[in-house]
Amino acid sequence: MQTILKKALRKPTAADTIYLVKDGTGLKQIKLSAEETEYVKKQHRAKEHVITINRYKNQLIFVYAETLGTKAKRHENYRTFGNEVQSVLNKAKVERAVVHVITATKAETLAFVEGMLLGNYQFLKYFTESDKKRNSLTEIAVYSPMISDEDLKALSNVAEAVYKARDLVNTPVADLNAQALAAATVEMGKETGAKVDVFNKKKIESLKMGGLLAVNRGSIDEPTFTTIQWKPDNAVNDKPYVFVGKGVVYDTGGLSLKPSNFMDTMKSDMAGAAAVVSALYAISRAKLPVYVIGLVPATDNRPDGNAYTPGDVITMYDNTTVEVLNTDAEGRMILADALAYAKKFDPELVIDIATLTGAAARAIGPQATVGMQVKAEAEFSELQKSGNNVHERIVEFPMWDEYKEQLKSEIADLKNIGGLEAGAITAGKFLEHFTDYPYIHLDIAAPSFLSKRDKYRPTGGTGVGVRLFYEFISSKVK
Repeated sequence: MQTILKKALRKPTAADTIYLVKDGTGLKQIKLSAEETEYVKKQHRAKEHVITINRYKNQLIFVYAETLGTKAKRHENYRTFGNEVQSVLNKAKVERAVVHVITATKAETLAFVEGMLLGNYQFLKYFTESDKKRNSLTEIAVYSPMISDEDLKALSNVAEAVYKARDLVNTPVADLNAQALAAATVEMGKETGAKVDVFNKKKIESLKMGGLLAVNRGSIDEPTFTTIQWKPDNAVNDKPYVFVGKGVVYDTGGLSLKPSNFMDTMKSDMAGAAAVVSALYAISRAKLPVYVIGLVPATDNRPDGNAYTPGDVITMYDNTTVEVLNTDAEGRMILADALAYAKKFDPELVIDIATLTGAAARAIGPQATVGMQVKAEAEFSELQKSGNNVHERIVEFPMWDEYKEQLKSEIADLKNIGGLEAGAITAGKFLEHFTDYPYIHLDIAAPSFLSKRDKYRPTGGTGVGVRLFYEFISSKVK
């Protein structure tokens, strides 16, 4: 990872230091001159939350976070200020800084440091002189008796998993086709001990995964289907939680070609896959005692050669026939095979995550994820709680049976698109057809890739879903 996180063994004296305080009384614990104390108090009275004193030899930064609102909101405020502070430190070319906890709680401190870590991410792979652009901040130490080495290790682990997801999403298809995505997953499995299997095209053909094979027909690169299994001996569950990630490594729309300006960011159409493999990386690296499986169908979607066409009827893995009316509705085609395949694991719950529809993005924007559930009301509530905890919020859309009427075909079991209305919901209803277990569908079309930085979420891939899934699985241990 680009930032080292460790515990400070002694109180900082001459280091670049961030003090987490809640009110003026906290300043009494810090050795400041009368002038410095008065300056900090004056800035705080002026509603400044991040106050900097430059002593030339070192920077002192005072963070006054909001003390009102819900716990989730307070923690998000701390993440936001953590991001702001890392920006201040990088602009000052600071390499190492100490977070000195004065009055913040343990959870608030960890949220602040998380904001620093997530905000300090950079994707520099394609700069010829990347060192000149690299952030100066390389080490964060935390001074607090409440914070243990284990706490910081866990936080660093999750942040590194988010970094990995962002790197995968930001890498263009020229360097990250389906095979390269599978290879990256294999390497993560080798590091953590998770069992990774990659099905090649012949294996996928033998399984008759018609949706994945159809989408792949226009590509010269072969598809992959990757399974990741984390099954520790001390697992608290017998039946696995299964995460399914859409792995369309590039989407032109196929023969239903997208306008060129809609293709600009389509390297991000595998953000669901990136979330799944990176979340499994964090879960298995932390040795969480929960049985979890990841499934990633992967291909690009191009309009070449023998590409599948509007009007085709595709036989899916579970023998369902699908009339294709739009080849740009390809994500649901490959996810359907994976969801049907998930039945073989007799899962406790299956959650898919995908950059699936523009309808979801238009409905709620990048501030949240669209979610739907079938036979999983309690689990959906728990997932929403996890989302609130990490500020990856989920808005529930209905999955009423009336929406399935739009998917009826005159010549096959289903059409792959509904009408102009409720596109995010009809996509979910299409996928529901391939399930018979408690099921949650997450559409991350908007929050997965940003055109403009949003606090600690950078321009480009955000890694949305990684922290959500890790928090959700961690809650099963607690």
